[in-house]
Amino acid sequence: MKKQVLFVQGGGEGAHDEWDSKLVGSLERELGPDYEIRYPHMPNEGDPKYALWKAALKKEFAKLDDGAILVAHSIGATILINALAEEPSDSVPSGIFLIAAPFVGKGGWSSEDILPMSDLGSRLQKRWRIYLYHGSEDDTAPFGHVDLYEKAIPQAVGRRLAGRDHQLNEDMSEVAADIRRLE
Repeated sequence: MKKQVLFVQGGGEGAHDEWDSKLVGSLERELGPDYEIRYPHMPNEGDPKYALWKAALKKEFAKLDDGAILVAHSIGATILINALAEEPSDSVPSGIFLIAAPFVGKGGWSSEDILPMSDLGSRLQKRWRIYLYHGSEDDTAPFGHVDLYEKAIPQAVGRRLAGRDHQLNEDMSEVAADIRRLE
């Protein structure tokens, strides 16, 4: 049976088809045929709203088996981790992988939709394995956001990728290697 991976796109016009599809393609190549990647279109990608995306994520979670892998990019990662903190999925993910996630709160971005995240780790299940990836050349979500996440989620593993941009230069090899280590 193939291992399920849910990939949550980032926001912005064309993000699903023009940008994050390249991340999904890289992840598919790196993981190989033993993994099935679900890559749904999120609603109103040009103007992501937390409540709308959270509702869409809940529907996607209901389709997953225990042990599914959750991967999310950019604002999709920020929304995913906050949705899990507010209302954990009924299924237990084997790993949560956040790529170039903007941090909301002191030192990070402000948001009308998402509460500050400084206590995020205390609201997440301790048994969850959480990984953070951020490129040093990210001009969308500043590199320092990974430090803010590590303070907010002390149980997370941070990966700082030198010379990589917001799209990790479309190279998901480190993410795939960590996913394969879950077994």
